This record gives sequence, C-alpha cells and structure tokens, in this order.
Amino acid sequence: MTDQQKRSRIHRWLGVVATLAVLGTVAVATGPATTTAQAGPGREDTAPRHRDAVQRSLDELVRADDFPAALASVRERDGRVRHYTAGVADLRTRAKVPTDGYVRIGSNTKTYLAVVVLQLVGEGRIGLDEPVETYLPGLVRGDGVDGRRITVRQLLQHTSGLPNYTALLPETYELIRHRYVQPRELLDMGLSQQATDEPGGTFAYSNTNYVVAGLLVERVTGRPVREEITNRIITPLGLRHTYFPNVGDQEVRRPHPNGYHRDRPEQPLTDVTVMDPSMGWAAGQVVATPSDLNRFFTALLGGELLGPGQLRQMRDTVDAPGPLPGSRYGLGLQSTPMSCGGLAWGHGGNIFGYSTVNAVTDDGRAATIAATRLPTDLAEVEHLLAALDTALCG
Repeated sequence: MTDQQKRSRIHRWLGVVATLAVLGTVAVATGPATTTAQAGPGREDTAPRHRDAVQRSLDELVRADDFPAALASVRERDGRVRHYTAGVADLRTRAKVPTDGYVRIGSNTKTYLAVVVLQLVGEGRIGLDEPVETYLPGLVRGDGVDGRRITVRQLLQHTSGLPNYTALLPETYELIRHRYVQPRELLDMGLSQQATDEPGGTFAYSNTNYVVAGLLVERVTGRPVREEITNRIITPLGLRHTYFPNVGDQEVRRPHPNGYHRDRPEQPLTDVTVMDPSMGWAAGQVVATPSDLNRFFTALLGGELLGPGQLRQMRDTVDAPGPLPGSRYGLGLQSTPMSCGGLAWGHGGNIFGYSTVNAVTDDGRAATIAATRLPTDLAEVEHLLAALDTALCG
C-alpha cells in the first residue's frame, strides 16, 4: 500500500467523505426492516410511495452493501417527520435497530463549530478576514505554513493550505481506539507536514483547519469548545439528543445501533461502539440522533442561530471538487444540486463505526441517513448519497 493510499483511507475515517451530491436512485430490493411513520398531531400520513422508496433504499444499503444497519429521519415540507430503520443494531445479538438512535456524526461537528465562530464574528470578537495570528500568536507555524497569512475565513472554508493531521494517524485502528489525543497533538501532526497550497488557494479538505478553529474559539472565549457548542447551540435549540462527549467519555448514549469497523475489506467487522473520539475533537466529536441533526441544520438555514449577515457569509461557497460535479463549500456548510431541482445544504461525516449523510433544503425538507460502518469504496458512498437524494426528492 502506497503512502497516498494510506492517507486516502485515513482521510475517509474522519469524515472527508462529506459530499452531499445527487446520484439518482439505486436499485432496490426489500429486506428485513422496520418503519415508523410520525405524521404529527392531526396530520395523516399520506405518502406511502415516498416512504416505501426511502425504506427500500435503506434495505438495499444493508442487503447489497452489507452495512450492518441503516437508520434515517426525514422531515417533509409540511413538518411531518418519519423514521426508518434497516438491518440489525448488534451483529451478535441481532437486536433491532432503535428508531432515531444515537450515532457519532463525525465531521458534521464542523458545522456546529463554524456556527460558534460566526456568532463570535457577529459579536465583534472575531474577524473573518483577520489572520489566525491575531488570536493564536506564534502557534500556527510549519513548512510553508504561517498563521500570519491564514485568515479565519480560510480555516472554515478549507482554503488555508493547512495539511491534514489525519494523514499521520496510525493505519491500524486498534492502535488509537482507546487513546486520548490532546488537541495540540492533533495540530502538531498537521504542522509536521508541508502546506498543501498557498492561503486562499484551492479548496482542500483538512481536519486541521477545524482544530485550529477550535483552539481559536477557546482562546477568544476562555471556555472549552464543548461548552461553547452546548451553550450556544445545543441548549438554545432544545437538542436533547445531541452532545459533545466529555474527556474520557468513550460510550454512545442509549439507545444506539452499534458501530463497526475493519481496517481492510477482507477483515471481519469489529464492534467499535466504545472508543475515544478525541481524535476528531472540534473536527468530528459530536454525537446526535438523526432527527436532532435535521433540527440543527433546519434551524441554521432558517436563521435561528446566526444573523442574516453571518448566514450569508456561511453560504458563500467555493468549488469543492469531489466524486460528483456541483458540490460547493462555504464556511462549514456544503451545497449540492438535487435531482429534483434546487440545492441541498448540509455537511455529512464519517468516524470509526458510523457514516452519516444529511441535508436540508430552503423549502423545509430535511433528511439524515446513518450507516453503522464506514464506506469502503466510492460505490458505497454513492449509494448512501443516493438514499439521501431519495429521502429529499421522493
């Protein structure tokens, strides 16, 4: 295996596959699954065809792609919420997948952090086009890296040129599964590599950007990132099923489907539900349910978290080349055209044991689909994204 192949594999582990692109529909076949329709008070569930299409797409993820489980939450334009599950929560006991269970949402964490930064911009405590050096003097230095030339905007937009620290994580997952990693250690891993581009250059996804942004938030506020995300987003929105795990918390709250992992496709799956998520920190540590994730992104796009000026900045995008055309990246927020027209806005995230794709639309639709292992090839990523498009477009 070449060094580049190793980097690509670890890249996927911590959420680089965050593309919310449209891939049409997937071939479908029914299988063991459950569906829970929640039409809301006084509302009749009148969309069985759409619901069946979503269910079949989850069934196919389990049957054809061999994901242990898939679960989804879909919000319609009229506010109706429906939940879906397929597969099993535990490969050993064959337990049922909990409806709207907790999952690790990986790089969706970046959007939460970007919101905190933009709130601080609105408060006049951070300048988007100020250099990182203003807030973290002397900290961001490396081979071709200079915090005096990198702005806060470039961090959030992945145009800073900062190399990705995940490229230096051990290839074998078991070496780091239960290890607590300090944020400064993550930063040091990133800075030990050569810059990928000049600041303000092309889009290049790097988890190191959000480690620096997390350190910046802590320096400006004098409080932990975990506390700022909780007090500024989770508590005000009433997200009772979202949390940023504290130091040492390796569990996932119940109910949850178990998460699984293997370092190579030929290996058996290992239950990795219990793990230390500090390797993701401000770039990927949050845990949530699919419906809470929908609520967060719906509130964000609806103007509940940011002023109009900050939300416009967040939605000001650059080209973000990926597996499919049309993807663009703003400040911790990604847009992609949908097969039924319009744009889907969200992020997506991967971390050991869980892969999540999610998006909301300007007209009130929202969908999150989670699978309980990481995709191992582009085809599996495409199938996850196709299921998301089905959920949004019907």
